[in-house]
Amino acid sequence: QVQLVESGGGLVQAGGSLSLSCVASGIALRIDPMGWYRQAPGKQRELVATITRGDTTNYTDSVKGRFTISRDNAKATVYLQMNSLKPEDTAVYYCYARIVPLYRNEYDSWGQGTQVTVSS
Repeated sequence: QVQLVESGGGLVQAGGSLSLSCVASGIALRIDPMGWYRQAPGKQRELVATITRGDTTNYTDSVKGRFTISRDNAKATVYLQMNSLKPEDTAVYYCYARIVPLYRNEYDSWGQGTQVTVSS
């Protein structure tokens, strides 16, 4: 079973920056795509950004131009650089990965979540 462990997050003032990282540990045939979702209080979990092994990226409209997703395939790590943060970015951020294991069906893996709080 591949596990995702996140780091980063915290409290920042509006306009500031934060970075998140997530490393996948365990054996898999392929880990693709990787990405980030977030869930604000009282709201559904929503996609923030995803990235494929070939570096094809996808962002939700509200973060385009402010957030940058990247990955290091050799380290099985995905990053999220968040700039120009707004109070509406406040949420628990979850790392995500689609896992293709060696001897079973593919599945989705999720990190434990990390809090990002942006004060106005």
